Amino acid sequence: MPLLITGAADAGLMELPWEMPLSTWPEERIAALPRGLSRHVVRFVRHGDGVLAVKETNPEIAHREFQMLRELERLDAPCVKAIAVVTGRQTAAGEPLSAALVTEHLAFSLPYRALFSTALRKGTLTRLIDALSVLVVRLHLAGFYWGDVSLSNALFRRDASEFSAYLVDAETGDMHERLTPGQRSYDLEIATTNIIGELLDLQESEDLDEGIDPIDIGTRLEARYDELWAALTFSETITKNVPFHVAERVRKLNELGFDLGEIDMQQTSDGTAIMLRPKVVDAGFHSRRLMRLTGLDVQENQARRLLNDLDEYRAVHTEGDDETFAAHEWLTHIFEPTIRAVPRDLRGKLEPAQVFHEVLDHRWYLAEASGADVPMPVATASYVKNVLPTKADEKAVLGRSIAEMTAELPALTKEHGTRYEARDPYANDNTHGWGGVPEPEPSEPPQVQRRSTRIPVSDRPQARVRDRAAEAADEELGTLDSPDE
Repeated sequence: MPLLITGAADAGLMELPWEMPLSTWPEERIAALPRGLSRHVVRFVRHGDGVLAVKETNPEIAHREFQMLRELERLDAPCVKAIAVVTGRQTAAGEPLSAALVTEHLAFSLPYRALFSTALRKGTLTRLIDALSVLVVRLHLAGFYWGDVSLSNALFRRDASEFSAYLVDAETGDMHERLTPGQRSYDLEIATTNIIGELLDLQESEDLDEGIDPIDIGTRLEARYDELWAALTFSETITKNVPFHVAERVRKLNELGFDLGEIDMQQTSDGTAIMLRPKVVDAGFHSRRLMRLTGLDVQENQARRLLNDLDEYRAVHTEGDDETFAAHEWLTHIFEPTIRAVPRDLRGKLEPAQVFHEVLDHRWYLAEASGADVPMPVATASYVKNVLPTKADEKAVLGRSIAEMTAELPALTKEHGTRYEARDPYANDNTHGWGGVPEPEPSEPPQVQRRSTRIPVSDRPQARVRDRAAEAADEELGTLDSPDE
């Protein structure tokens, strides 16, 4: 059977060494990224400008998971992007090899084990569980039964002061129009069992804080899930002031990061009240608002933090102006200069929106320690100098103490000023990604010479006659004025 690649229209996939078992692929092809636990052989592979995740499995599972991930992506569910399925693999000697599922590596994401050590704060684990519970709720709302909920089957990205979770393994999943309470309950039961087992393994290897109880954490997911599910789906009966209660319900859902698309309102049989039930609830309320105002595509908690800073900027600097105008001013005068201030060799540590969030946190720490407001350029310079280079550790402020950093503020203020300089139109703009735009050429832009196709006036016959008469008059005057005459 010849090699067959089904999926993305990327001819470059044919150049990968599919005739070799994935475990023996050459090192120059492999990207050194942290991997989670998996029952299959999984490798991160350099491909073009990006990184792919390749998993060996049987053809039926590969095709099924590919279709499942494509359907989840269509529903805008948090998951990795499916790229292709590779079948018909054979060694040079003609021996058959396993099929492969190819997905896109989720940038800036980490498996949960890469986040764990005894040096981590206790709250990190609860934030991971909270992120996983939001992921499960979103998948269940979309009608997806996971069948193997666990920390190992998800990836986590920093999302402001929280985490966001993404599904990475969908081979046990199944899509339905709507999940029954029994299906949801069984998914949560599996989740509790898997999470407790994973934490006990960490405890056995002494990679878990001694103060963490695996059973308490394992049962936390179900409690958080029930709380969020009730807020998104429960029906309530309203006897008076219906518009106020509807607006209040929408506001509470927005605060949770969800947007209420449709709602059912049904009058009770006796006509004395109205039953209210959310029908279509979509996640990403804040991220969609930020996208609409600025074009920035970030995660939900990051969007919430950026919007708070945008609203504060609007109140102080552009009071009374249109929201869209204020957003443009904030983007060009605050957000983009902060992002461009990060040196190129440090841009791979965190997402741009996460950098901005942490600069805001750092600014708050500096202002509290110094007892005075700290300008954004100064806070950015201090963060880039003292915090970002050591960002491998999970602490808010690393390295030197706040007192030492605060002592630098006068020098940093003198060096960087209190306001960002006007934006250079030729400067590289890395707002939507680090290093994706080539630097401008150092030479001056070429000058375009324009030539007219019209006939010059002097080339016309009458003009030539006038020109000759003028020349003769000049010669005659020159002869009269000559000193030799």
